[in-house]
Amino acid sequence: MNDLVFDCELLNHVLDGKEITKADAYEIFEVVKDEPSELYGTSTRLRNTHKQKTVTFSKKAFFNLVNLCRDVCSYCTYKSEPNQQKTSMMSKKNVTDLAKLAKKYGCVEALFVTGERPEQKYQEAREWLKENGFSSTVEYLIHASEIALSEGLFPHTNAGNLTKSEMSELKKTNVSMGLMLENSSERLTEENMPHHLAPSKNPRARIQVLENAGEIKLPMTTGLLVGIGETPNEIIDSIFEIKRLDQQYGHIQEVILQNFQPKQDTKMGDFASAEENYFKIIVALTRVIMPQMNIQIPPNLSPDSYQSFLQVGINDWGGISPLTPDYVNPEFSWPKIEYVTKNTENAGYELKARFPVYPEFTHLINSNLYDMMSGIMDECGLVRKECWK
Repeated sequence: MNDLVFDCELLNHVLDGKEITKADAYEIFEVVKDEPSELYGTSTRLRNTHKQKTVTFSKKAFFNLVNLCRDVCSYCTYKSEPNQQKTSMMSKKNVTDLAKLAKKYGCVEALFVTGERPEQKYQEAREWLKENGFSSTVEYLIHASEIALSEGLFPHTNAGNLTKSEMSELKKTNVSMGLMLENSSERLTEENMPHHLAPSKNPRARIQVLENAGEIKLPMTTGLLVGIGETPNEIIDSIFEIKRLDQQYGHIQEVILQNFQPKQDTKMGDFASAEENYFKIIVALTRVIMPQMNIQIPPNLSPDSYQSFLQVGINDWGGISPLTPDYVNPEFSWPKIEYVTKNTENAGYELKARFPVYPEFTHLINSNLYDMMSGIMDECGLVRKECWK
């Protein structure tokens, strides 16, 4: 039996509702890496079966709360040092003002992002928190989330490796949270590798956080960074690790697949960006491995071709802001929502706005938060069109 026949049989098994093994996924990648059309067709059929003709996004404002960070990643320009021009330490007034403005723009999500526990490394962060009446970044996140809620936005927080008790407190004000696994390979933490000086990026630490979130039934977004020096098998292993977490706890609401883009003034500044064919194969394989998962790519990181990813199995564009930049990738502007709408419709799909928590995960959130959401929720658990247009 030749490789192509073997591959087609495996893909047909998935269409019949059967799961593939990790070894199967390795085999599929090797067979399709030069001619992936069969894989793409299967991933599209699976997406259409499980997600129909709806593609979602979250209309958000990006609250760049504190971008000091104890870690050093080889590819990151989000992290700042004290007194740099790009340093962000948002006051309570800043948060309130942005929340009010975001509501006027029809935003639904308040995305709160911070560096990894900056108060552990920087005296400036400790003093700033104390001046604002807080002992930790997490304590301030809770307060900032309350401000956003009071203005009619729904918080989603990305703040690195939080403890179970910290996540439990944030769950009272956040409808979901996020933590990128990035990759499950320990090799990427070795010397001269991208996560060597970023202890919080150790996959065992990240997996523990995701498991803790599962134990408290917190809807979580996670995902992978594609093209940072991993092998195909390592990224397939990482997809299966996310699948394991989802099967064990049922709280992984979304998988983000983010293509690496090199940034100037970083150790990986001369590193090649993720090759698009490779990236698309990984996206399609993720759909084949996890047929019912919500799968997202950020459209701003593939500005010339993002709409083509609708043909390889995605069903979500993630958060798009009409108001604030992508502070993690400031060199890549968000596409205008009307352009995303047009490109989605041209591909045969309908764009709809969602909350930071997907409809199938709202049973996990605080009942008070659900009651607040229900005021602008349609019959499908998404945001009513007149509330975001």
